[in-house]
Amino acid sequence: MAHHTATVDWQRGPDAFVDRRYHRSHAWQFDGGLQVPVSSSPQVVPVPMSDPAAVDPEEAFVAALASCHMLWFLDLACRDGWRVDRYRDQAEGLLAPDAEGQLAVTEVCLRPTVWFDPARTPTPAEHAALHHRAHEACFLARSVRSTLRCEPVLGTPGQED
Repeated sequence: MAHHTATVDWQRGPDAFVDRRYHRSHAWQFDGGLQVPVSSSPQVVPVPMSDPAAVDPEEAFVAALASCHMLWFLDLACRDGWRVDRYRDQAEGLLAPDAEGQLAVTEVCLRPTVWFDPARTPTPAEHAALHHRAHEACFLARSVRSTLRCEPVLGTPGQED
């Protein structure tokens, strides 16, 4: 069993707070020392109370799912003898009312493009199977109730973006 920690730190500063016009900027600090600027999403809480340059929790949720999937994919590809040259995921999450009418990230779509060593590239079926196995192994994917889809793209040599 592993224990994971993060410190979330917010301070009111000069804002009155009780008028609901307080800033939502705060910081995440992780056990390795990394500090990340965070804020509410400007789509949820308008600027200037949100900082559009900071990471918002919804973005972080999508990024965490995409990272977990990628890390499992890379591990499984390596174990199977596939040499991955590059992996890029343009993941997207949808914030919408859930079945109870409450806002939730109701869907996350992973869109990974994977470039393999041209000397040995998996077939589209082998590539899809690797993503399926990564999805099944991902701790975070197994931890959420929202729909999590994966729409992988097989990269071709020379096609970088």
